[in-house]
Amino acid sequence: MIASVLVANRGEIACRIFRTCREAGIRTVAVHSDPDENALHARVADAAVRLPGAAPADTYLRGDLIVKAAVAAGADAVHPGYGFLSENAGFARAVQDAGLVWIGPPPEAIEAMASKTRAKELMGVAPLTGETGVTEADLPVLVKAAAGGGGRGMRVVRRLADLDAELTAARAEAASAFGDGEVFVEPYLENGRHVELQILADTHGTVWALGTRDCSLQRRHQKVIEEAPAPGLAPGLTAELHDLAVRAARAVDYVGAGTVEFLVAHGRAHFLEMNTRLQVEHPVTEAVFGIDLVALQLRIAEGHALENDPPRARGHAVEARLYAEDPARGWAPQTGRLHRLAVPDGIRLDTGCSDGDEIGVHYDPMLAKAVAHAPTRAEAVRRLAGALERAAIHGPVTNRDLLVRSLRHEEFTSGHMDTGFYDRHLTALTEPAPDLLAPLAAALADASARTGRFGGWRNLPSQPQVKRYAVEGEEHEVRYHHTRTGLTADGVRVIHADGDRVVLETDGVRRSFDIARYGDRVHVNATTLTALPRFPDPTAHHAPGSLLAPMPGTVVRVAEGVTEGATVEAGRPLLWLEAMKMEHRITAPATGTLTALNAEPGRRVEVGTLLAVVEEHAD
Repeated sequence: MIASVLVANRGEIACRIFRTCREAGIRTVAVHSDPDENALHARVADAAVRLPGAAPADTYLRGDLIVKAAVAAGADAVHPGYGFLSENAGFARAVQDAGLVWIGPPPEAIEAMASKTRAKELMGVAPLTGETGVTEADLPVLVKAAAGGGGRGMRVVRRLADLDAELTAARAEAASAFGDGEVFVEPYLENGRHVELQILADTHGTVWALGTRDCSLQRRHQKVIEEAPAPGLAPGLTAELHDLAVRAARAVDYVGAGTVEFLVAHGRAHFLEMNTRLQVEHPVTEAVFGIDLVALQLRIAEGHALENDPPRARGHAVEARLYAEDPARGWAPQTGRLHRLAVPDGIRLDTGCSDGDEIGVHYDPMLAKAVAHAPTRAEAVRRLAGALERAAIHGPVTNRDLLVRSLRHEEFTSGHMDTGFYDRHLTALTEPAPDLLAPLAAALADASARTGRFGGWRNLPSQPQVKRYAVEGEEHEVRYHHTRTGLTADGVRVIHADGDRVVLETDGVRRSFDIARYGDRVHVNATTLTALPRFPDPTAHHAPGSLLAPMPGTVVRVAEGVTEGATVEAGRPLLWLEAMKMEHRITAPATGTLTALNAEPGRRVEVGTLLAVVEEHAD
């Protein structure tokens, strides 16, 4: 029997595994980097071990340090979570060699499926397009990291002239992320659906295929919204996917939880890869089948047998990943203090954050996963959209509004979405749509908090009070009066106003607004505002063509030939920043001369740091 489990990962998945372990009476051990010393996963574990000596971004990749931590803490088993080590056969062997129980598939199964190219060969998939010999007729193609995951080292190439540069960039990113620069090229299916099968296998020869999941809504090839079962699949195709997934598991004598992924297009299934680990989206399968996959992983690791048949699926589940990022600005990751994170009752929230945590630059920007389960798909989608809309998310900019709008988009509600969803709809989904009463509610709450019960009214008529707020990049000015009877505003009846809550009535309709203020940031229900100063700073100015760092991060490389004085074309990549496990390309805003370049590989930059200046040519 397993008595103590170390989780070789951080954040949300570590907290989720710890929850199951506590319910089973198993002691828990966390590992942490220096920036994560006070992270939630380190606080909730029974014991926590610092991983010394490694850079923050690499800490959780140091298998040698993690094995030492497990032995030092007295753990008798290691669960890899779903980080890169979960698919590292060498790490699995190191755990076993240390006399610890490995809660995952055999190292041989990991090796068999570790390379996407070898996995395709094992499944008998048609040969891939090679890195050489690609013609115009083959376009578009997808460059992928053979050992990759999470969208790293992945590039869509639509012009033959771009292929060499994208191969070079993909190799560099893959080598940095996985320690393996191997990439390959395959045809890119524009309008396919990403469908996967959850499998679970024991050491006694039983393999469960636990239904389908649709993960088609993706940004940068990373999943954003997932659901189970995948809607609208023909019964024959579903059966085919089921059989292929079981075949993949049996081909490598698989044990434990895993996922077999496919691209479905024109009624056909194309094998993508097998992930030899638990997936981020596993909660939707748990909800539909009424099971705990982590608990089953633990039982399998202890040698217990699965039932002959899995439980029956019931209802529909949808999961949305809440990221600290700005979809309207190239999905730029955001940092800062997370003051509040809460969703309505009835929604499962898996998170590695708690109120007051600082969201830094070293790790993935996912804050949480919200999951809704209901008897039908329409009910589950509606429940999740409504819950996210009412959630309290106070802190950095997030993708919450995008998630709500995506869940309510006709293409999604009809079940006809594909992996090109955001390519087609991102602009419309991120158009500003501020609540026009939110600035007034913020101003009245602020005025009420400042003046208290006696108000700020005067005997003589006075000019209205004026406050200015920025909402989704637009400036809004609001006016209100202090009167003998309280606060008033033209065209709006003020029912109630205090520092935390405002109730307004317009055209006979009453609405309530919950207010939370942190410095100059104000959260009014689901709207975030920035209080603007009465008098703008006249010194705040940058030269035209200035390129500022959109997020804190590290300059990883500068494009070849990019030097001060060089002529650059509009849209040309100038340099790349790495932040929160993603690379972000900084491009020339116009055709002109590069008059300043303040970036070199390895340089750390903060938000707003001047990176370069492109002086636009007059013609």
